[in-house]
Amino acid sequence: MARVRNPLLSTLLTLRGNGRACVYTEPMWGLSMALVLPYASVFMLALGLQDHQIGLLATISMLSQMVAGLLSGAITDKFGRRLTTAVSDFIAFVIPCLVWAFAQNFWWFLVAAVINGAWQVSQNSWDCLLVEDVDRKTIPKVYSLIKVAADLSALFAPIAALMVSQFGLVPAVRILYLNAAFFMLVKLLVLYKFSTETRMGVIRREQNRGVPLRKALAGYGSVLRLIVHSRGTLFALLISAIFSAVTLVNGTFWQVVVNKRLGVPDALLPLFPMARSILSLVLFFTVIHWLTSAHKLRWPTMWGFGVYLAGQVLLILIPATDSPTASTYLLLAGCLLLDAFGTGVLFMLSESLVALHVDANERSRVMAIQRTVVMLATAPFGWISGALSQVDRSYPFYLTSALLIIGMIAVGWFWVTSHEPTGDEPEGDDVDADSGAELPAL
Repeated sequence: MARVRNPLLSTLLTLRGNGRACVYTEPMWGLSMALVLPYASVFMLALGLQDHQIGLLATISMLSQMVAGLLSGAITDKFGRRLTTAVSDFIAFVIPCLVWAFAQNFWWFLVAAVINGAWQVSQNSWDCLLVEDVDRKTIPKVYSLIKVAADLSALFAPIAALMVSQFGLVPAVRILYLNAAFFMLVKLLVLYKFSTETRMGVIRREQNRGVPLRKALAGYGSVLRLIVHSRGTLFALLISAIFSAVTLVNGTFWQVVVNKRLGVPDALLPLFPMARSILSLVLFFTVIHWLTSAHKLRWPTMWGFGVYLAGQVLLILIPATDSPTASTYLLLAGCLLLDAFGTGVLFMLSESLVALHVDANERSRVMAIQRTVVMLATAPFGWISGALSQVDRSYPFYLTSALLIIGMIAVGWFWVTSHEPTGDEPEGDDVDADSGAELPAL
C-alpha cells in the first residue's frame, strides 16, 4: 500500500478510540452552534440590547466560565472524563440554546450566559478524553485535526443564510437555536456511546472515590506550584490569555461592525465565517503546515500575531458605509484571509503548548487552573470592548490590535523554551516538557 505522505491525513487514519470519536463528532458543531453563532450579537441588538450590554454579557459569561473552569479539574477527576463531558455538554449547550431560542430581553441572555459557562467543565474533560491516551508527539497533529474538523463544520453556513433571508433575522435565529439544542444533544450522545474512559481517568476516578469535592479542590495548591515553577507553562499561559482576549472581542463584535458599520445584509453574515474556515483549511495544508514544520516556533508565533494584527488594522481602515460596494467586500476578503492565517497558527500553538506542558498525572487539575487564569485575564475585555463599541463600532479592534502588539513583544522579548533544560540537555526553542523531544511538525 502506498505510504500516506500528508501527516494530518496519516494521523487521522491511524487515530483510534477517543481521539477518533472526538475528531469525527466535531463537524456536528457545524449543524448546531456554528449555524447560529454568526448571528448571536446582531440577534441581541434586534431584541433591543445595547452594545455595552452585549459586552457585559461577554464578561459575565467569562466569569461564569472561570468558576466552572476552576471546578472542572476536580469534577473531571471525580466523575471521569467521559461522563463529565456528556453531562456538562447538556447543561452548557442544550439548556442555554433553549433559553436563547425563547429570549425576550437582557435577562434571558444573562441566565443563558451564566449556564453556558459550564462548557469549561466539558472543555477540560473533553481535552483529557481527546489526548490522554494519545502519544505525546501526536498531540499537535490531533489539535490540528480538531481545527480542521471545526473549519469543515462552517460549510453548513449557507443553511443559516437561507433561513434568515426566508424568515427574517429574529424568527430564523430562534429556529436555529432550537436546531442547535437538538444537534448538540445528538453530538454528546454519539460521543458518549463511541468513547471509553481513559486510563488516567480510571485511575483518578478510583483515587477520588468517596472523596468530597471540597477536599479535591484543596489539592489545587500543590498543582498551582507546579505551574508557577514552569517558565514554559507561564509563557504559554500569557500567549493563551492574549489570544483568548482577541478571540472574545472578535467573536462578539466582528459581525456587529460588519453589519452595522459596513452595512453588510443580515443574510450574508454566516458566509464570512464559512469563507474564513475554508481559507483556514487551505492555509493549514499549505502555508501553516510549512511554517510550523520548522524546529524553532518563535518566528511562526511571531508571524501569527503579526498577520492577525494586519487583519485587524485592515478592518479598522475600511470606510464606513450604509451600502457596501465591491471594494468593501474585497477588503473584507483580505481581512478574512489574514484572520484565517493568524487564528490558524495561534490556535494550534497555544493549545498544543499548554497541553504539552501539563504533568500527565495532574492533567485535569493543571488545565483547570490554567483555564481559570486565562479567563480571569480575559473577562474584562468583554465589558471594555462593549463600552468602546458603544462609542464607535471600530474601537474594539483598536483594542485587539494593541493586544496583538503586546503578543508580538512577548514573543520577541520573553520567549522561553517549553522545557527548562538540565545540564545534560541541549537548549532549544521547542523542547517537549517531559522528554526533551522536539515538538512534532503538523
